[in-house]
Amino acid sequence: MNIKYDIIIVGGGHSGIEALLSTYKLGAKSLLITMNKKFIGKMSCNPSIGGIGKGQIVKEIDALGGYMGLFSDLSMIQFRMLNKSKGPAMWSPRAQIDRNLYIKNVYNKIKNLNILEDLVIKLIIINNKIKGVITKNNNKIKSKSVILTNGTFLNGKICIGNKYYKGGRLNEKSSYGITKQLNKYGITSGRMKTGTSPRIYKKSINFNKMIIQKGDINHDKFSNIKTKKLKYQKKCYITYTNKKTHNIIKKNIYKSPIFNGLICNNGPRYCPSIEDKIFKFNKKESHQIFIEPDGWNSEIYYINGFSTSLPKKIQYKALRTIKGLEKSKIIEYGYSIEYDYFNPIQLKLTLETKKIKNLYLAGQINGTTGYEEAAAQGLIAGINSYLKIKKKKPFILKRNESYIGVLIDDLINKGTDDPYRMFTSSVEYRILLRQDNADIRLSNKANKLGLINNKILININKKKYVINKFLNYFKKKKIIYNNKKITIKKLLLRPNIMINDILKYLKNSKTIKKYNNYFIKYKNLILNEIKYEYYIKKEKKGVKKMNKLENLKIPKNINYFKLKSLSNEAKEKLNYFRPLSIGQAYRISGISPSDINVLIIYIK
Repeated sequence: MNIKYDIIIVGGGHSGIEALLSTYKLGAKSLLITMNKKFIGKMSCNPSIGGIGKGQIVKEIDALGGYMGLFSDLSMIQFRMLNKSKGPAMWSPRAQIDRNLYIKNVYNKIKNLNILEDLVIKLIIINNKIKGVITKNNNKIKSKSVILTNGTFLNGKICIGNKYYKGGRLNEKSSYGITKQLNKYGITSGRMKTGTSPRIYKKSINFNKMIIQKGDINHDKFSNIKTKKLKYQKKCYITYTNKKTHNIIKKNIYKSPIFNGLICNNGPRYCPSIEDKIFKFNKKESHQIFIEPDGWNSEIYYINGFSTSLPKKIQYKALRTIKGLEKSKIIEYGYSIEYDYFNPIQLKLTLETKKIKNLYLAGQINGTTGYEEAAAQGLIAGINSYLKIKKKKPFILKRNESYIGVLIDDLINKGTDDPYRMFTSSVEYRILLRQDNADIRLSNKANKLGLINNKILININKKKYVINKFLNYFKKKKIIYNNKKITIKKLLLRPNIMINDILKYLKNSKTIKKYNNYFIKYKNLILNEIKYEYYIKKEKKGVKKMNKLENLKIPKNINYFKLKSLSNEAKEKLNYFRPLSIGQAYRISGISPSDINVLIIYIK
């Protein structure tokens, strides 16, 4: 304990993992402090990674040298590309994961790094600058920077029915002390709620009564690092609630902590509990339920879509009204958890707190929900904490560069009063920021930082080269189609024509033969670039306009209260947020276009 660390990471969830690995890779002497080493990387909720909006984040984490994508590929039991019926900007990768295998893969990567099993109860802060931490076991550990990734553990309270007890996760203790201390330094906190679904015994499920949900035959993956392709995929299943289910829940809804006053705070708006769904959508006769395996050889299935904190007897009774679950046996009941969070408007874009130097917050502690959002924040906090102590320029991703940029920009400029979840609809430049080009967009940045090696970058640059090669080739190459000579590009611009439709015209193509393996692998990306060329150009124009605002930097020492033409609300908010640019100021809630014009005139 006499060692002084560069960076201490508090918490061993998905955010803490990425923070630890990124800082270690950059060359920092980092320490991860967690209550239980066995649970590092544990999936508290559903056994899956990715999904709508979230899959893009995982791809970006991988492109930046993070590890969530790799751990997912190594633990995958099923893969599906969601939203394939829509445009490619909406396609989102999602994988079912072997929960225990994921933990094992994480452990194999971090087992030789500095990890301490203890509980941080206090931060060492001198002159509003972090100097280390104090643990429950009286360890006083010094460091130059601290990243808090406490998840749902800060004053966590688990609720089932009218019963509650302290805990950060089922059968795990909550942490205490940090919230109260930070409040004294002017960092305000709030409470949020999240929940999880019951897990049931495999042999008690009648799968014959359910709809089978298979994985993609030619499945994709998240990481650029080579891993074995799945020879076999586990099946998921779909079933539905019904009138009987709803009647049982309606009769007992007052017993739920959400309705009996035990929990008074907001839960995830887009992932409500089953009782919340039935209350809010009372005219709907059924809700979709996904039955998801917990692993390759696991006897446990997760009931996705049935998040609940109803009393155990009611959970049991309601589940048994659902087709295929009539004889279900519950291994682990659903529950809600209420915990402390700090509104992220109190952070810089680097995720450093404005009030305490070198203190960073990442993950659910910032009011987000989901493994993916947490991992992305851990990665960015890790990178910036290292750059700060090395006195280097901060690493900030813009909204037009990545989903991660949108996530952090939203949190810092808008804040949140219910758990923030990333969606494709949150991203205004989503045609540019697709899941299939994350590596092309971000890997050069990662290489400059030292997070990915030259070998990986060479492969990505090869991908970029081949795609451009085919785009130019299809622009020039003409074929006879319906007795007319036409370029392949013009043909592919037709909505009903796909790449497979023109392959028969290219049997003798030297370009296809030379780059065939790449062509097969990236043909969908090539098609997307052609079919959405107009929209891509339109979005790029929007990016140029936004970049003009981003490049208009606001002086650090500006006194907003002296600008008489600004509204009083604008003066207060701009003084609080201290935006770095006009673009950032523009996205702050309550700042009007006239306020922005005043700022632009002042700066010019």
